[in-house]
Amino acid sequence: MDAPPRVTRRTAAGAAMAVALTSGCSTDGEAAPTPSSISPSPEATPALATTQPPPTEAPAPETPAASETAEARSVRPEDFDVGTALRVVDRLAGRIGPRHATSAAYDEAARWVTGELTALGYVVRRQRVRVPGGDSWGVLVDAGTSTNVIARLPGTDLSRPHLVVGAHLDTVPQAPGAEDNASGVGVLLAAAAVAARARTRLPVVLVSFGAEEPRGPTDADHHYGSRQYVAAISGAQRRAVRGMVSLDRVGVGAAVPVGTAVEGDDPAHREVLAAAGRADVRVLTDDNRSSDHWQFVQAGLPGVRLGSTPYAAYHSPSDTPDVIQPDQLARTGRIVLAWLA
Repeated sequence: MDAPPRVTRRTAAGAAMAVALTSGCSTDGEAAPTPSSISPSPEATPALATTQPPPTEAPAPETPAASETAEARSVRPEDFDVGTALRVVDRLAGRIGPRHATSAAYDEAARWVTGELTALGYVVRRQRVRVPGGDSWGVLVDAGTSTNVIARLPGTDLSRPHLVVGAHLDTVPQAPGAEDNASGVGVLLAAAAVAARARTRLPVVLVSFGAEEPRGPTDADHHYGSRQYVAAISGAQRRAVRGMVSLDRVGVGAAVPVGTAVEGDDPAHREVLAAAGRADVRVLTDDNRSSDHWQFVQAGLPGVRLGSTPYAAYHSPSDTPDVIQPDQLARTGRIVLAWLA
């Protein structure tokens, strides 16, 4: 029998910590550096996009089908390479820097992630996301187009059961975004490297979401990339999604927050907790609707968030690579690979 996860549960005495952990890369939680803090309504259901511009395809290398490229053995938690994740953090936060969803820097980051996934053998497409202008954590930003970077191994049939791992690529305008959220993209790309050469229990779709960060005060004013992704997938593909994990602020802390967006029993949450037990990683359970998993849950799909430990550099120019704790990246990566195994 798998060892149970080492779970720290919140009580009334820890209410302050629970509130802090529900904050994410959205508008809840930590106060904005403006006279009026932004207070979203997490219960609000954003309208799905009605216009879905056609995705563009990145050139894919000539590779055999997924079943032919994976080794006989399954992925293992110990396969996670934290050095790969740290390299991603350094590139995104240390070299590219602030990259709000409709900026030239975001386009540069999306091209770089596309190249990294293509080099690993994935078929990559870029899905356009129309984003309004607005107030992004105290800074006015223009409307424009952002991009979801979506990757799968050759031969993957999205109408068949599969898993989704996502991490938003954008930042608020003033932050280099090492923890929020180069850390999540780093874990995603490091997990992608393992899944490209070893077998997962189900095929995996990897998504770097655009436009997660807020452009206004309500729940409908952020998560544009994941909302577009969910709106665009067909009925057959929706039915085939067996689980989604959002990696959002996963490089700070001593235990990994595992957040559910479901009231009552959540099988997807229990599944990720069980994976943490197999990976021997201590976790914190949390109620959380502040990341891209929330768009999946609102559509009736299983979604869970990893990450959200509070930290001093949140949404600030100080969110630089030195904020990141490699051990926390490794803990998160081990959970992801145990969940995929």
